[in-house]
Amino acid sequence: MTEHVNITRVRRFIAAWEARDIETIVAAMAPDAVYHNIPMQALTGRDAIRAGVTPFLSGATRVVWEVHAIAATATGAVLTERLDIFEFGPKRIAMPVMGVFEFKDDLISHWRDYFDLADFQRQMA
Repeated sequence: MTEHVNITRVRRFIAAWEARDIETIVAAMAPDAVYHNIPMQALTGRDAIRAGVTPFLSGATRVVWEVHAIAATATGAVLTERLDIFEFGPKRIAMPVMGVFEFKDDLISHWRDYFDLADFQRQMA
């Protein structure tokens, strides 16, 4: 069985994160896309998404997203179970994440990541 086209899109999107390629990340999103890191405030539109991810990725020296499970739904949404690893010099943050990617016209229209904010803040301290 061949891989669902949206799974391939998500894998390319993950590769852009690992390359810290902000322009490719933003280009994969619909102009009116919504990126919601639950429980944080959602970012709407490419400009807001760029402004939200740039400071974080600019400080990262290494990014790895270990995908443990990935699946496409009947509607084409892609679900990921991941361990997102961000290194900032000697500091390493590893976050278990459940992600949902929805598509419109071959671009990500909605992206929700669910993670433990308290764990993230503890690791960032």
